[in-house]
Amino acid sequence: MTLRTTIDFLLHDWLNTSALTDRERFADHSRETFDAVLDTCERIARDKYAPFNRLVDVHEPHFDGETVILPQATYDAQKAYAESGMLSAAQDYAMGGMQLPYSVEAAANGFFACASVSIGSGMLTTGNANLLMAHGTALQKEVFAKNEFSGRWSGTMCLSEPQAGSSLSDVATRAVPDGEAYESDALGPRYRLKGNKMWISSGEHELTENIIHLVLAKIPDADGKLVPGTRGISLFVVPKKMVNTQGELTGVRNDVALAGLNHKLGWRGTTNTLLNFGEGKFPVDGAAGAVGYLVGQPGKGLQCMFHMMNEARIGVGIAATMLGLAGYYASLDYAKNRPQGRPITGAGKDASQPQTRIIEHADVKRMLLAQKSYGEGALALELYCARLVDEHHTAGGQAADEARLLLEVLTPIAKSWPSEWCLEANSLAIQVHGGYGYTRDFPVEQYWRDNRLNMIHEGTHGIQAMDLLGRKVLMEEGRGMQLLASRMTATITRAAGVPGLAAHAQALGKALADIGAATQLAWSTGKPADALANAVPYLQAFGHTVLAWIWLDVATAALGADPQRAQMQTQGRLGATQYFFHYELPKIGAWLGVVQTRDATCAAFPEEAF
Repeated sequence: MTLRTTIDFLLHDWLNTSALTDRERFADHSRETFDAVLDTCERIARDKYAPFNRLVDVHEPHFDGETVILPQATYDAQKAYAESGMLSAAQDYAMGGMQLPYSVEAAANGFFACASVSIGSGMLTTGNANLLMAHGTALQKEVFAKNEFSGRWSGTMCLSEPQAGSSLSDVATRAVPDGEAYESDALGPRYRLKGNKMWISSGEHELTENIIHLVLAKIPDADGKLVPGTRGISLFVVPKKMVNTQGELTGVRNDVALAGLNHKLGWRGTTNTLLNFGEGKFPVDGAAGAVGYLVGQPGKGLQCMFHMMNEARIGVGIAATMLGLAGYYASLDYAKNRPQGRPITGAGKDASQPQTRIIEHADVKRMLLAQKSYGEGALALELYCARLVDEHHTAGGQAADEARLLLEVLTPIAKSWPSEWCLEANSLAIQVHGGYGYTRDFPVEQYWRDNRLNMIHEGTHGIQAMDLLGRKVLMEEGRGMQLLASRMTATITRAAGVPGLAAHAQALGKALADIGAATQLAWSTGKPADALANAVPYLQAFGHTVLAWIWLDVATAALGADPQRAQMQTQGRLGATQYFFHYELPKIGAWLGVVQTRDATCAAFPEEAF
C-alpha cells in the first residue's frame, strides 16, 4: 500500500470526510476537490521536497554575519508550498483561504513531512496566524495574519528561554509600555520587550519578506517587579521588520537580533535560533527594546498561546508519524530486494540453494509489521483528531462540545505516542537494513535523527504525561474520559460480532477497564505527587489502549468497506491489527502495574545514590 491509498481509505472509508460537504462551510467542496488538493500536495512534495531531503541535511543553515544562508532548494520548496495555498487552506474565503476541512489539510500536509520534514512547510506560520485570528484585533488579523496566510511573511512562536526551558512560569522577558504615541499604535497597545528566547524554529532567515514572532513576556507591576508564575504572562506580536497599518514594510529593522544558530541532531534544514529581544543592536526610534503589540488581555498570554501550542502538538504528531512511515517504506523496499540467508528445511540450511530475500525471514516480517502498525495506526489517530477539529468548529451543539472534550483528552496522545513509537519504527527500519542502515548511503538514519527531536518538540513525554493524568482525565469531572470510553465501547460492541475481531474486542474491553482502575488508584491518596510519579507509564499504557481502539475501529471499517477493494489492502490492515493486539497491547500490564501501586522507586531514589 502507498501513503496515498492509506490516506484515501482513512479519510473516506473510515472517517467519511466527504460527509462534511453537507455543512455550509464546506458546501463548495466534494470528494473531487479534496482529491485535487491531495494530488497537488503529493506532486509538490515529490518534486520539490523529496529529492533534496539529504541536501538540506548536509548543508545546514549558516550565518555569514549578515544573513542566514540556506540552500536554493529550500527557497524553491517554500515558494511552491506558499503558492499551493496550503498556508490558508482552512481559512475563510475572505482571508484568501479555501475553507478546506482541517482533516483534509492535515492529510495533505503529511506528504511534505514524509518527503522532507527537514525542509519544513508552514506549520508554525499557519499556527501563528490562526492564533491571531482567534485572539488578535481586526487590524492584527488584517496586517499580520493575512500576510502570513499569503506566504509573504512567516511566523514563529517564542516561549522557551535559556534559563527556563519548558518552565514558562520562570519566563523573564520583560515588556514595558512604550509611552510615546505612534501611527502604528492602531496595531495594538505598544510595548518594548527585552529578553532572550531559545529554540526558535525559523527564527531568522531570508525566505520571506518579514518574520512575525509571537512572544511570551511579563509586564512589570507598579514596583517594576515581575509577577511570579504564569499569571503574569502576556502575549505580544513582534515583527522582525517594522510595518505600518497597511501591512507595508517601513524600512526600519526591529530590535530583534540573532544570537546564534543551534546545530541539531535532526531537522537540520530548518533554522533553529537563539534570539535577543531589545539588546539595542537595532534601536527603533532611537530607543532600545523590541517593539511588540499586545495580543489579547494583559496576563492572559499563556491561554492565547495554548491555541497555537495545541495545534502544534498535532502537527508534531503528524511529522513523527510521517517520518515513521518514510522509514517503513524504505525498509520494506530494501527487504523485498535484499538477498541474504537461506530457508531452513528439515535437513537444515542448504548452502547450494539460492539466497532468500530478507522479507521471507520471520523476524524481518516482525520488524516490518511493527513499523506498519505504529505508522499507519498513528496516521489514523492523527486524522481522527483532525476530524474532531472539524466537528468542534462546524458540528454545533452537543456534537461540537463532545469533540472539544475528546480533543482535550487525546491531544497529549496525538503528540507523544507517534513521537515515541514512530521513532521506534525508524530504529527498526535501520535494523532491517543491517549495517547499511547506519550509513548515509540509505535514508533511514536521517529519518531516525529527524524523528528523535519530536519527543521533545512542543513538550516532552513528562509534560504530556502530567497534562494527561494531572488534568485531562480529571477535567469537567472526568467527562472527557467518559466520552472516550463510550466511543471505545461502541467499537467493542461492533467488533464483538465480527468473526476474527471478537477476541480483540474482548482484549480492548479489559484494557479499558484496567485504565479506569489505574486512574482511580493513582489518585486514591489525593496527593498529586503520588499519582504523577508514574505519569509517563500511565501515558504509555493509555496511548497503547487508544491505538488498539483505533486499529480495531479501522479493521471493522476495512471489513465493511467496498468489496472491490484489493484483498491485500484489507489483509494488511487486519494483520497490523492482529500484530498490535498480540504483541503491543499486552505491554500495558507492566506500565499500569507501577501506576496502580503508586510505585515510589523513582520518586524516592536519593540523589546521592546515583
